[in-house]
Amino acid sequence: QAQLVESGGGLVQPGGSLRLSCVASGINFNLYDMAWYRQAPGNERELVASATTDATTNYLDSVKGRFTISRENAKNTVYLQMNSLKPEDTAIYYCHCLYSGLRGTQFPGNWGQGTQITVSS
Repeated sequence: QAQLVESGGGLVQPGGSLRLSCVASGINFNLYDMAWYRQAPGNERELVASATTDATTNYLDSVKGRFTISRENAKNTVYLQMNSLKPEDTAIYYCHCLYSGLRGTQFPGNWGQGTQITVSS
């Protein structure tokens, strides 16, 4: 069973930076697509960034040029570097993994517990 543990959340001023980390266990990390989602109060959960097993990345339009997802397979870890943070980035950020062989299916994958990001002065 996959376990995902996020860290790196917190309070940051507008324009600041944070880096989130997600360590995975219980899976062959090399075979899993990894992603970061977020959910703000009253909003649906949305995909922020994804990195497939072949390192193809994809980003939510509103974070392009500010956020960078990367994966370090040797450490079973995926990162989300967030720069130029804005108040509208405030949300709970969740790590997600999905076996690459199930890409494009309705299989839900696995989720971390989430980490709060608050962007405020």
